Amino acid sequence: MRLSLVLSSCVFAHLSISIFAAPTAFDLRSVDGKNYVSSVKKQSGGTCWTHGTMAAIESNLLMTHQWLNSGEIGEPNLAEYHLDWWNGFNQHFNQDINPTKAGLTVHEGGDYLVAAAYLSRGGAVRDVDGQSFSSAPKFQADTYHTYYVKDIEWLNSGSQNENIEQIKNALMEGGVMGTALDWNSSYYSSSKNSFYQPPSSDEEPNHAVAIIGWDDNKVTQAPQKGAWLVKNSWGTGWGDAGYFWISYYDKTSAHHPQMGAVSFKNVERLHYNKIYTLDYHGWRDTKLGVTEAFNAFTSEGSPNGKETLKSVSFYTATENVSYLVSIYRTFENGQLKDLVAMTDGGYVHSGFHTVDLDTSVELNNGDRFYVHVVLSHGGHAFDKTSNVPVLLGGKTRTIVESLAKAGESFYLNNGTWVDLTKEEKSANFSIKALTTY
Repeated sequence: MRLSLVLSSCVFAHLSISIFAAPTAFDLRSVDGKNYVSSVKKQSGGTCWTHGTMAAIESNLLMTHQWLNSGEIGEPNLAEYHLDWWNGFNQHFNQDINPTKAGLTVHEGGDYLVAAAYLSRGGAVRDVDGQSFSSAPKFQADTYHTYYVKDIEWLNSGSQNENIEQIKNALMEGGVMGTALDWNSSYYSSSKNSFYQPPSSDEEPNHAVAIIGWDDNKVTQAPQKGAWLVKNSWGTGWGDAGYFWISYYDKTSAHHPQMGAVSFKNVERLHYNKIYTLDYHGWRDTKLGVTEAFNAFTSEGSPNGKETLKSVSFYTATENVSYLVSIYRTFENGQLKDLVAMTDGGYVHSGFHTVDLDTSVELNNGDRFYVHVVLSHGGHAFDKTSNVPVLLGGKTRTIVESLAKAGESFYLNNGTWVDLTKEEKSANFSIKALTTY
């Protein structure tokens, strides 16, 4: 049996979202007497994007109490430089191409899509585990505590700030959000401690920071009032103890498609033993018009021979997408067969999502299994050799190579399954399988 179906009305019911009228001002450092923002740090090198990422994850761990519930002490403190060294996009490390031939320079570039790829393969580690700037820390160790981000969502306030309430709600519900700006001293007012790049500017973002709040009545250099309260990574001696304001009307912050407002939420201590990954570099392109795709995996088993498929992850490339995830044991004669699990739902925002299966699937070492994902619209995200911005959204780019093999990723075209490598030889769909022992 092949499930090529119209998603039911019960799926679409998952897409409703409640937008609450936000207060005129809000600060995550003071919510009913509680602080949900980790300490300001001082970055070394071009690692602002790693600090924006970890600031958001640390905040979510504070809001959900997952840090303390996991037995940690003190405030969440994650290793920005482990992400910087081991993201897989740089000349130090690219697991698809070994030895690495090209890519980003360590300490000199990255963005939130790079961070998402790294996080989707495992997660962030603590500062005490893997924080080292001058030399690479260990990639992994039994003593590491890893924190997995189940959902990473890209929000945008819209050309007229028509979606600004969504970002405010996301801050109140999920914590700090990553953003970016085009740092230029001419756009910064030291007297107002505020920043505003006019939309008419053609400069691209070059610095990542983190939104922690807002004030609708804040006066900046912009012609209209209203600004985001932002945490920087230049130490407490800069700005107002490390914080400043960015106008709602800034060209980049909360507006840029990839760097505007990024939520890292539903963070938890990693409990999966294995994450099966074909899309090593995450979301590098989108197969538009494709609603059905699957990845083929082979179980590597466990020390006891068996493992259990618990969850699946994938990206949605646009807003208000319904999904149906199915697990099959057989693919032969161009047909998926032996359905063993399925689950459905929907997501309002574009981004990376982890879905828990309604029914777990037991796997023996060597078993083939197929993770099939139907998306209502927007197409399927895939990895491929790509031109990656050297620094955030900058014009300078570098090639980051990916590898793929025939027989791994397929999409449905007019009722026939097509191997993705026939069109993109380095491409795999961004669909993962997460198992436990």
